[in-house]
Amino acid sequence: MLSRLFSGKKEKSPETQASMPFLIKATMVLLGLYLVCQILVVLEDVLVPLAFALLISILLNPVVNKLVKWRFHRVLSIGIALLLAIVLFGSLIAFLSVQFSSFSDLIPQLEQRVEVIWGDLQNWVRSNFGLSTIEQKDIVEEGLDKGKSVVGDTLMSLMSFVSTLVLLPIYIFLILYYKPMFINFFYEVFDYKHSQRVSEVLSETKSAVQSYIQGLMIETCIVGVLNSVALLLLGVPYAVLLGVVGALLNLIPYVGGLVAIALPVLLSLVTEDGLSYTTPLLIVASYSVIQFIDNNIIVPRVVSSKVEVNALISIIVVLLGGSLWGMAGMFLSIPFVAILKIIFDRIDELQPWGMLLGTKMNEEFSLEDLGTKGAELKSALSESSEDPEISLSDIKK
Repeated sequence: MLSRLFSGKKEKSPETQASMPFLIKATMVLLGLYLVCQILVVLEDVLVPLAFALLISILLNPVVNKLVKWRFHRVLSIGIALLLAIVLFGSLIAFLSVQFSSFSDLIPQLEQRVEVIWGDLQNWVRSNFGLSTIEQKDIVEEGLDKGKSVVGDTLMSLMSFVSTLVLLPIYIFLILYYKPMFINFFYEVFDYKHSQRVSEVLSETKSAVQSYIQGLMIETCIVGVLNSVALLLLGVPYAVLLGVVGALLNLIPYVGGLVAIALPVLLSLVTEDGLSYTTPLLIVASYSVIQFIDNNIIVPRVVSSKVEVNALISIIVVLLGGSLWGMAGMFLSIPFVAILKIIFDRIDELQPWGMLLGTKMNEEFSLEDLGTKGAELKSALSESSEDPEISLSDIKK
């Protein structure tokens, strides 16, 4: 039955095309996407921990395999790998906690400085825009009232994050423990003649996720060191704390970098004597240079090159992920789209979608080529075509 529903596009008969008009197919696709998005939103609290657990499990899998080869029991191997991950994460939290505790000593000074800057700002607004102090106070209070909902959402997200941390080790342990059963499931779903193709998909997915996350960790360390050194040279207080926090925020694509720059700029404005803009401008310039180095040198060479998702799709899926699952969605979007691309490249009917997600294209392909014999030769798919790929019709009935 499934083989008839998902028959290959090259074997589709005219009767089948006539029985399924384009408008009906487009409506079904849009309705399916809408239902999928609704399910993702409704089940966010369940799916987000599972998604993170899946990525971390793939990252810890080589450690577990190594311990098993050393004749450790499988359960013990998973426990040791999980314990190492918890220790590393706990060390990072402890470091940040120590830095934040020392930062609290500066709070009284920051409050006094903020009052002075706020008074100067009020005088400047009154002299340039004619708004009295009372009018400015009303505007600020109105903005604070609107921001209460944001604070509430933030607290809810924090509570959700805490619950995620509790469930995450359990999910990771069970995923690693039942990994052989999951692999066996994938082989049983497809015909045995395609076991080699299924093996390629699973291997490339594992390799892509592992190299992507490892690359992100290395990139974070390098960016943290560069941020800290730049802030230390500029004399910004708590340079190491701001540098590490900025490197962690950099993990959030396209948005985290802006927040990472804003934090030291605001701190320098508050702690400096007088309204000098030299240090803030130097911070912006330094971080811009670091971001340029990160985007053009570190990311292409350190972060996995196997995650071949083009820039346009990356931006779109990051924004879509943020609208669905917030910060977690922004972080998870790129590795999961990379997994989809690997799968699409191995399924004949979905290869055009894999091409759309990827970076490979023929710049000479144009509208004039459509409908001509040269279109197939110029197509990016023809450059990478090998043996016949897995078809959706190969899924077992």
